[in-house]
Amino acid sequence: MADFTQLYYYKPASPHNRQPELIQADLVIYGGTPAGIAAAVQAKRMGLRAVIAEFGRHLGGMTASGLGRTDIGNKTAIGGIAREFYRELGTIYGGEEPDGAAWAFEPHVAERIFAAWMERAEVPVRFEQHLARVAKQGNRIVEMAMEDGTVYRGAMFLDATYEGDLFAKAGVSYTVGRESNSVYREILNGIQFGHPKHNFTAWVDPYMSEGKPDSGLLPGIMDVEPGVQGEGDRSVQAYNFRICLTNVVSNRIPFPEPPNYEPSQFELLLRYIRAGVWDAMQLNKLMPQGKSDLNNWGGVSTDHIGANHAWPEADYVTRERIYQDHVHYNMGMLYFLANDERVPSAIRAAVRQWGLPADEFRATGGWPHQLYVREGRRLVSDYVMTERHCRRFEVAGDSIGLAAYTMDSHNCRRLVLDGRCINEGNVEINPTGPYPISYRSIVPKADECANLLVPVCLSASHIAYGSIRMEPVFMVLGQSAATAAAIALERSCGLQDVDYGELRDRLLLDGQVLRA
Repeated sequence: MADFTQLYYYKPASPHNRQPELIQADLVIYGGTPAGIAAAVQAKRMGLRAVIAEFGRHLGGMTASGLGRTDIGNKTAIGGIAREFYRELGTIYGGEEPDGAAWAFEPHVAERIFAAWMERAEVPVRFEQHLARVAKQGNRIVEMAMEDGTVYRGAMFLDATYEGDLFAKAGVSYTVGRESNSVYREILNGIQFGHPKHNFTAWVDPYMSEGKPDSGLLPGIMDVEPGVQGEGDRSVQAYNFRICLTNVVSNRIPFPEPPNYEPSQFELLLRYIRAGVWDAMQLNKLMPQGKSDLNNWGGVSTDHIGANHAWPEADYVTRERIYQDHVHYNMGMLYFLANDERVPSAIRAAVRQWGLPADEFRATGGWPHQLYVREGRRLVSDYVMTERHCRRFEVAGDSIGLAAYTMDSHNCRRLVLDGRCINEGNVEINPTGPYPISYRSIVPKADECANLLVPVCLSASHIAYGSIRMEPVFMVLGQSAATAAAIALERSCGLQDVDYGELRDRLLLDGQVLRA
């Protein structure tokens, strides 16, 4: 069995005898995601001292952890530092665009670029920084402290995490889950039945003993009431790992058996295959150097539906348990498909053509380190991006970047309905072209916090967030957030009082795309 001792989300800080360290900066960034990196680069360009405190042990978030086929709605909507990143990839792989940008890449290349950016910008990055507390004076954060005793003080703070951990500890308003459609006059929010993609296309019995409800439900099926179309709940769209695979024999590690492997966990997948459907690995997009980016597809695939609902607000120990559950599920599924003799031989042979790349994620046996947290907490500010903005029924007048991706929610629940298994929550509806994202959606209410920016878990409804939540857009918003921070410091004002005209002019000067 492979050694996966380094494949973890959280380990408590080790006891130490040194004095707690105090780090001061103009802009303190929590989260080494692409948003945090872009913010740090922009801060440096505008004369600010920035520092990044990263929860994990790697830079780059999902962009450097398997999401190598960029999810993007409209390439012309991406400008500024984000565009610089994709152009730099083009110098390595050959550009797909007139300006040399490339959109498919290997994870280690992305991480290498990000690390070089931080070195050139002279931005210190501290890893394994687990936020413990936030101190405020009035409506301003003055410091954040880590479990290891490190304290960060700054004039401005930026939450670049996928979960919204900093703003939650700062006491600002937020939400988790799906709003009812009635809250923001939407039609694609809340409980969603009937969308055709990523659901069962064959009848599958959900019970441990087929046809016997008293025998209990198979693993992965939730024993809950289905609810009503459009009704809100606390469900969160499913997480998975974006798994980098390779079919290059010399670089291929056979899918390993995960710790505590239990083949019965995949009985539902086996029944689906026996029902005539084999599509669990259909969304396996090719990348350079014989690699691919495996994502969820179909009724039963890599999305661990329903297993993540506690993650956004969970403590670190609970998240570690959820993380390992996702590791076991995703790794176990691949091992099951490649090795279980009940799986048809043709499928086993097809799966075994792929494996983990030996030259990626070396410390974790080729397995990506970052769980794909598609949605965590979401800020609730004075301005909320909604489905109405995606459809351009409403247009934000204070644009700091564009979103253009499908209004996309992965499934949130797997249920029993009329004696069969169904998935609930998937939505994939195109917006009406690129649309502006409001500056007001990345700053909290003024009375709650005047020196905090939130470019990732911004103020948006569940379904609008599903369109905005793409890595290039996070980079765009990170750059815009740092620009606003610099202007606020120069003008000695709160972030809510930044003059939008001044912000807009600087963003355009720096290559941001603000209008379609």
